[in-house]
Amino acid sequence: MTSQPGMAGGEANEPEKESDAVPVDAESATVADVATVAEDTADEIENDTGAGEHAEDISDGDANTESADAPSNESEDEQDGKAGGRAKTRRTISISRLLAFGVLPGLVLLLAAAGGYLKWQSSSIRASQTGSVESVVAAKDGTVAILSYQPDTADKDLGAARDRLTGTFKDSYTQLTHDVVIPGAKQRHISAVATVPAAASVSATSSHAVVLVFVNQTVVVDTDPPSASASSVRVTLDKVDGRWLISGFDPV
Repeated sequence: MTSQPGMAGGEANEPEKESDAVPVDAESATVADVATVAEDTADEIENDTGAGEHAEDISDGDANTESADAPSNESEDEQDGKAGGRAKTRRTISISRLLAFGVLPGLVLLLAAAGGYLKWQSSSIRASQTGSVESVVAAKDGTVAILSYQPDTADKDLGAARDRLTGTFKDSYTQLTHDVVIPGAKQRHISAVATVPAAASVSATSSHAVVLVFVNQTVVVDTDPPSASASSVRVTLDKVDGRWLISGFDPV
């Protein structure tokens, strides 16, 4: 009786052993499954890591390619800029040379010519103004000398007047006074006195002038009463050896 419980206890223990074996197998299977899953996970991680590294390598390659291309583009831009700068410099030099050797000498000559013309014009104007003043004085004095004389001094008076004349008019006046005026003044006791109340310049240059002269003349013949007359004369003058001489004497 005492042994039955022991057998019973032994038999009872065997199922317990069987129940203990099953968990061992399950645990082993579970561990194997975990190991398999771990290996698969590791492979996936490794694959992902490799893919990432490959992607990084590709990205790095693209970046390196872009970096390699960028200097090339920059170098091309720099070369274009340098070429453009050289072309601009050449154009600037060409324009400078054109100005230096073409335009500036012509401009200098033009300015010199303009300056010379202005100087000549200024000198011409001054000479004309001077000639106008001097010729008016010469015309007035010459007219008075030509038309004034006394019977006793007619030769001397009219001889002095001839020194104020020039050209063909001098020859004509000399012949007229020698043949007519001087003999008549002596024979008939004729005297004449001329005055010039006004005179005006018509035109004048440095060597030629025309003056309009207004003349009053009083003539006395022997014992007759004086006779007065007024007239205007166009007097032409030429400058000879620095003197204004009458070359024409035309009543108007």
